[in-house]
Amino acid sequence: MINIKTPQEIEEMKAAGALSKAALRRAGQMIKPGVTTLEIDQSLEAFIRLHGAVPTFKGYGGFPGTVCASVNEQIVHGIPSNAVVLQEGDVISIDTGATLNGWVGDNAWTFYVGEVDEKTKALCEVTRDCLKAGIEAAVPGNHLGDIGAAVQELAESHGYGVVRDFVGHGVGHVMHEDPEVRNYGKRGRGVKLQEGMVIAIEPMITMGTYECSVLENGWTVVTDDGLPAAHYENTIAITADGP
Repeated sequence: MINIKTPQEIEEMKAAGALSKAALRRAGQMIKPGVTTLEIDQSLEAFIRLHGAVPTFKGYGGFPGTVCASVNEQIVHGIPSNAVVLQEGDVISIDTGATLNGWVGDNAWTFYVGEVDEKTKALCEVTRDCLKAGIEAAVPGNHLGDIGAAVQELAESHGYGVVRDFVGHGVGHVMHEDPEVRNYGKRGRGVKLQEGMVIAIEPMITMGTYECSVLENGWTVVTDDGLPAAHYENTIAITADGP
């Protein structure tokens, strides 16, 4: 069931979303060669708790971290670890959630570690554009398929892969609500978008194949060909004035 939010509830949700984004900015200030993903995780947990919120991801389904820290060929759900030391030229997706006053904020960003090669930069730039295209399609009267098609068409026009096995989602009092928000689809298909829907749009785009696998830790998703991936996410509300 899709939970439609009132204008007042959407206003209340903004604080959680803003905190999640602020945590990402803090991560961006930390990211450099030599930093471990566990250091980032611990810093963001302290930051979120300092602001009166709870890290949404920690313990969710047994996940051990405050953030998902996914490096290079890792697409999503990378587990923070002291053993993962960032290197010059890496890219890292940081995905984090904050639960504040009963509402969830969920956002992600892919960061460069030092200087990154031009091919990987191009992948990240196109993935950011895919996120923008998906958000622009999220207007009342459109369909979920319009969001997916906007992302897919742009990514594939550049020769990139669009991950099928993991998708965006509704957001509210819990992190994963209906509906699924796929990054692929056909225009005019799927659930019709209504005012009051709150969804996370999160393109997961790969340099090569879209085929992926989950590592033995049961969480971390990697590209099957070992090529890099990029992942960006915004939680948005669909309103009469646009997303």
